[in-house]
Amino acid sequence: MNTKKTTNQVRIISGQFKRRNISFIDAKGLRPTPDRLRETIFNWLMGDLQDATVLDVCAGSGVLSFECLSRGASFVVMIEANQAQSSELKRNADVLKLNKSSICIIHDTAQNALPTLNTAFDVIFIDPPYDLNLWSQILTLIIKHRLIHTHSLIYLESNQSLEELINQFGLDIIKHTNIGQIFAYLTKPNMNFLGQLTVE
Repeated sequence: MNTKKTTNQVRIISGQFKRRNISFIDAKGLRPTPDRLRETIFNWLMGDLQDATVLDVCAGSGVLSFECLSRGASFVVMIEANQAQSSELKRNADVLKLNKSSICIIHDTAQNALPTLNTAFDVIFIDPPYDLNLWSQILTLIIKHRLIHTHSLIYLESNQSLEELINQFGLDIIKHTNIGQIFAYLTKPNMNFLGQLTVE
């Protein structure tokens, strides 16, 4: 009996790969962003994805990244700590026939992977497994390794309010919503955040 068979699927909403299904494994903490919330997120990002570079810090199913590519993003980096799911991301990329120059899938933890990156991204998704409480660590590493620029957009998703944390890091909330127990924020850096980037 093959206990690793993938039976879960989530559908890309719009763009080049509209209605194509992305498969993902059963794993603790892996929960694709619900369709209703994804529709909201990509309404928020409408007009910001064409030719954008995207960082998906805890990629999970990868549906946020694949949706970005479907809607015109030029390059996506996906970080996924679960080896089986990382392999599934690569399989999905092959199924969608994505150009190797448009996607980079890193099998590692966010804490290990972020310091290896050396470019600023236009859009960053921070949606880690909720019970790991990684939001502060991830934002700290993004600042330290200069993975953001003046006009970058940062999406954060949680099962608790992150407004205090967002303020502490010098981010401005552009959009936010609550769907069930999910708190979702689209933010941008303010001068306090950008000031941190100048500190060695």
